[in-house]
Amino acid sequence: MTNPTTLAAEVSGVLLGFDFGLKRIGVAVGQTISRTATPEAIVASRDGRPDWEHISRLFEAWKPSAIVVGLPMRLNGEPQALTQPARKFGQRLSGRYQTPVFYIEEQLSSIEAESRQKHRDQPMDDHAAQIILENWLNAL
Repeated sequence: MTNPTTLAAEVSGVLLGFDFGLKRIGVAVGQTISRTATPEAIVASRDGRPDWEHISRLFEAWKPSAIVVGLPMRLNGEPQALTQPARKFGQRLSGRYQTPVFYIEEQLSSIEAESRQKHRDQPMDDHAAQIILENWLNAL
């Protein structure tokens, strides 16, 4: 796991944050100057295969200097079923877009996103990605 504080001086500008899921992937956009993030998109994923065209459009639009991927972990800090697929997703992002990737352990970001969202009947994956990215930025 990359420690954000060790590379904080090297990372600046726009970042894309991802909340990986097998059906949907939440995406948020943030920046290092204000250390803020906003929900950006929900990318479809079929059987763990992301819509790479949609992700490519996001990279073209935002030209991020780095990627942050949330690693789902159990409350006790142990890996869970989605931990390795999320790590693999981050590696694919880095390889495809030649952009450094950082991981941050995350637990309960979807529950926190639900509590923030007014319309709980709508997918909140992009809001979970916002929380993941904000947590990474706040750790700098």
